[in-house]
Amino acid sequence: MKIKISIESAIVTKPILAEAIIETGALLNISQAHYDTTHGEVVADIPSEQFRHIRDSLVEKGAEVVVLDTPISRDEEECVECGACVSVCPVGVFSLADDWSLEVDPDKCIQCGTCLTMCPHNALVLGQ
Repeated sequence: MKIKISIESAIVTKPILAEAIIETGALLNISQAHYDTTHGEVVADIPSEQFRHIRDSLVEKGAEVVVLDTPISRDEEECVECGACVSVCPVGVFSLADDWSLEVDPDKCIQCGTCLTMCPHNALVLGQ
């Protein structure tokens, strides 16, 4: 099961993820992590049977945990089909058709979120 853990500025400097892993013994496979002084986000895989324990621990410590069960989606009105997402997707979700329009194959999406940071129009959404 893939989850996204969001940590806001008030607790971003505390090791709550490490504490939750030690506390629960849950095994996380982190596929993406983005942290700065104001916000942190981690996308990770976790065995389904360990989800409830790690979620409860992280929420108790102030984090938000969301199950990513919906692959990438694109706001077609916002997207300008610039192709920025094409070059960064590690599994080829995005491609350009012969007429240069953007094609999306959401079934290939591993929900890593790399394309989200590259999209200049914020036309991509993960997990909604």
